Parts: sequence; structure tokens; C-alpha cells
Amino acid sequence: MEMGMIEFHLDGRSGVSPYQQIVQQVKNGLRLGLLREGDQLPTVKDVVGQLAINPNTVLKAYRELEHEDLVAARPGRGTFVTRTLTDHSLAAHGPLRRDLVNWLSKARKAGLDDDSIEALFQTTFRSGAQEEIA
Repeated sequence: MEMGMIEFHLDGRSGVSPYQQIVQQVKNGLRLGLLREGDQLPTVKDVVGQLAINPNTVLKAYRELEHEDLVAARPGRGTFVTRTLTDHSLAAHGPLRRDLVNWLSKARKAGLDDDSIEALFQTTFRSGAQEEIA
């Protein structure tokens, strides 16, 4: 995978529509600095081939990203990132990611499967956000 190229993955159990998952993965890439201004998104044909989904699903996702001025389609050339969502917190990502990897390792050693880890993270994330607001 070349630098700046994103590879999409779909989670059929997430309850989130495939097009919304693509939008979210692009936004995550923009937030985490994995995608930068000028980077090209995979072609619709490549995404369809990789994920075996309807081309209209990919087009819908790319149109939404265009509508939010995050990407621009260049006829005959592809779809390119026009701005990122990174901020000054990007420097903190490395150490936080290492902490999270350590936490995941502890959770797996404690016998939690992926679904349990995700449930624990989601409920803690939601309740933690509520506690910060209070």
C-alpha cells in the first residue's frame, strides 16, 4: 500500500451502512494524518473490486465527502483529498496509540474477545464523555 492510499474495510455487523463506513474511514484517515491534501482515493472500480459492493454505494460516499469539501473529483483522473481534519493533537497520537495497544493486549490476556473489547470501549467511551460534560 503506497503512502496516502487508504484501503477500505466493511464490517457487516456494525449496523452502519457500507457508504457511511467508507465516509467514516476517509474522515478517520484525514484526522489521523493517513490521508493528506492531494492524496488520491481509490477509484470506484478498485473499491467495488476489493469490497464486492455496488458502485453507487462508493459514489454516494464520495459525493458526501465532496459535499463536505474534503475531496474533489477530477474527471478522468480520480478523486483527490482537498483538505485534512488533522489538528495540533496529532503529535499525541503515537504515545496514545501505544497505550491503547497495551490496553488491548491486557484485555485479550484477560480473555476478552473482539466483541467484548468493543463493547467495553464503546460503553466506557460514552460514559466517559458524559462524565467530562458533567
